[in-house]
Amino acid sequence: MKRAVYPGSFDPITNGHIDILKRALEIFDEVIVLIAENHEKKSRFTVKERVEMIQDATKDLEGVKVDSTEGLTVSYAKRVGATHLIRGLRAVSDFEYEFSLAAANHYIDESIDIVFFMANSESSFISSSMIDGLYSENVDISNLVPESVVKMYKKK
Repeated sequence: MKRAVYPGSFDPITNGHIDILKRALEIFDEVIVLIAENHEKKSRFTVKERVEMIQDATKDLEGVKVDSTEGLTVSYAKRVGATHLIRGLRAVSDFEYEFSLAAANHYIDESIDIVFFMANSESSFISSSMIDGLYSENVDISNLVPESVVKMYKKK
């Protein structure tokens, strides 16, 4: 079984994330969407809420699991038998950050490889923080995020 880990804060998950996940599932038998907890970063949604949103948004996708970790992503991947990390790229600025992150991960464990997916043109402008900002200004975000995200925003 080819297993990959798709790490991120997913605060919240967007349709761009879902697109990358679907494309990763064409290559891997199982993809674990991993919420990487970052206590230095202020999150709008709790880890539990993010897990719930992602589970609901991916309930019809075979081969998806959702989990969270506080430790290193490469250590988590090794522990669950994943051979690859999935990362998305929207712009050149993403590449610089992701390139150095990939180099650091390779230094930690060179047996875990990174696969990059380019965002499609419809979702290349979407980021979790942009979604948060749009929602805060009462802009309809329903075309940019799964329904579970809209429901969770309305609960808050």
